[in-house]
Amino acid sequence: QVQLVESGGGLVQAGGSLRLSCTASGRTFRTYDMGWFRQAPGKEREFVAAISSNVYPTVYADSVKGRFTISRDNAKNTVYLQMNSLKPEDTAAYYCVARPGQYSNYRNGYDYWGQGTQVTVSS
Repeated sequence: QVQLVESGGGLVQAGGSLRLSCTASGRTFRTYDMGWFRQAPGKEREFVAAISSNVYPTVYADSVKGRFTISRDNAKNTVYLQMNSLKPEDTAAYYCVARPGQYSNYRNGYDYWGQGTQVTVSS
């Protein structure tokens, strides 16, 4: 069982930046694919970004490509989501996800989910 704890959400103005962090329990973090999803009020949960257990590749939703960067620090059991040039439409609860490394199909199929952290972008 993997437990995921997100942090770093908050309120920011459009054009600003935030960095989300997600720390995982356990000793097998380096073998897990990690990712982020988000869900805005009244909308379905959607894929945001993922990073392979091998660090490469990283995969992004088209809506965040060029603005968001996912990275990981295996020594700290932590995955990050650096969010720049934020837009009001980025407002959502952001969820960290994990699964044993599968080396394919990074946009779905995650076994473990965090509780979420709220990101609000004001216009």
